[in-house]
Amino acid sequence: MHFDDLLVEKLGEFGPYQKKIYFWLCLPSISAGFHMVISVFLLGTPEYRCALPGWSNDTYEIQNEAHRQMINSMIPDSSDETLKYSQCELIKNNISVACNQWVYDKSTFKSTFTSEQNLVCTDELRTSHASMIFFGGVLAGAFGLGTLSDMIGRKKTLYLSSWLLLISTMAVAWAPSFWVFCVLRFIVGFSCAGLFMTAFVLGMEIVGPSKRVWAGVVIEYFFAIGLVVLAGIAYAIRDWMYIEIAVSVPSVFFLLYWWLVPESPRWLLSQGRHEEAEKIIRQIAKGNNATLPEKALVNLEADKSTNGRVWHLFTDRVLLIRTLIIFFNWLVVSMGYYGLSLNTGNLSGDFYLNFFLSGLVEFPAYTLCLVFLDRVGRKKLHVFCFVGGGVACICTIFTMLYADESLQPITVTLAMIGKIGIAAAFAVIYVWSAEIYPTVVRNAGMGASSACARIGGMVSPYIADISKVVDGHLGRALPLVIFGGFSVLAGLLSLLLPETLNHKLPETIQDGKEFGKKENKYFPSKSYSNQAFAADDSISTAKTESSRL
Repeated sequence: MHFDDLLVEKLGEFGPYQKKIYFWLCLPSISAGFHMVISVFLLGTPEYRCALPGWSNDTYEIQNEAHRQMINSMIPDSSDETLKYSQCELIKNNISVACNQWVYDKSTFKSTFTSEQNLVCTDELRTSHASMIFFGGVLAGAFGLGTLSDMIGRKKTLYLSSWLLLISTMAVAWAPSFWVFCVLRFIVGFSCAGLFMTAFVLGMEIVGPSKRVWAGVVIEYFFAIGLVVLAGIAYAIRDWMYIEIAVSVPSVFFLLYWWLVPESPRWLLSQGRHEEAEKIIRQIAKGNNATLPEKALVNLEADKSTNGRVWHLFTDRVLLIRTLIIFFNWLVVSMGYYGLSLNTGNLSGDFYLNFFLSGLVEFPAYTLCLVFLDRVGRKKLHVFCFVGGGVACICTIFTMLYADESLQPITVTLAMIGKIGIAAAFAVIYVWSAEIYPTVVRNAGMGASSACARIGGMVSPYIADISKVVDGHLGRALPLVIFGGFSVLAGLLSLLLPETLNHKLPETIQDGKEFGKKENKYFPSKSYSNQAFAADDSISTAKTESSRL
């Protein structure tokens, strides 16, 4: 008997035991949400100006009239229309010179790594480099720990990632220099990818085929919970060091998973460790109050992996075009998702409220996917969300450039609509692209797609920080316009991809060439209702990438 058949016919696809384990496995997504976007608070740049020479207790806030006069006489006017004073120059003997000491506004942040290390003026792009290095760690972790989980098992990899995440995140709080900070954040990204991805895969491997779309989307709610909770923690603490410590401590709980979470029986079967797998299967049966006949475990099989190489997707014009469109969609959706989170500081209004809203709007985004993914189809939902979110982002340029301060809540609203669309598109493209790739190259195709997504994540900090290069309101508006423009382009290009809902999925390269044609001998329309991907290959696909990382 195949393991999926055992789940459907004997154990239950999503019984009480699986629900309990699935809940435990969703909790690491909260920590992943913390650390994937915490750089907004660690590397936030407060308002600042040059420190006044000879004024030992200088502060950004005006202390008295003498202090005001000293500032007016020594700090030149800013060329940036959004600032009153120059941030990098002061006047000495009627000559503007670069300063090497600064004072910072403490109304939004009490302290950030940026303000402690003075990563401003000529060093201001270092914050973008640090964020890029973090996403590089995510890329390395997904491939490194993903491969390790196939070698030593999900449970051991999950446990190793938990230890690594706890140690590295706590160490970040005491980073003495910029480069030490970058190295530690690379390790955080590495371990964060392993923790989330392994928990995601393990959760997918214990549920039945008809529940995998649901399981793959619901875990994203926990990621959004992490964003919302992080906003509250950061608002209450406002000091980067203590924020980092506060979100690191919960990782201690994941060390208990060695006793709370079993190894994946599907992985054990694939390794020929049948006795260990049978023991866990009986635990599932007991927890689900299911009757398991003795003969049900005879000749039990795991999923059969399929071999294929990513270059097979480039051997035909149809497959080449589709693959490049999918790659571009993954790159843009990741770039837009993380870029909008990192761009919070460029929006008007309360910084913490804006970040809180950017996390909160993900809940309706994922609900949209659950409700409509199997009703209207992948293509319509993806294009609607991606293009709609992109247009909303582009429209912010009008309010940011031409509207007064009283209309800036419209800018925030448009940015949040953009986040809803892009977050929903992120969930849809994972399911949709997994169904478009032929079975023989599905795992390879999803692996290459995930690499494109991480490249998008590495690019996003530089786009979000354009305001450091372009002054004024235009610099604050450009990131949203760029994210929106690419989103619209990617969404429109998706119209060239075939719909997969209620169609038999392609198995071979030849099937992939023919898939999507109105009439063909391989795939008559409405063959059957697929849930997420082909049942025998869905888990090998899930091993490659989770929809959030």
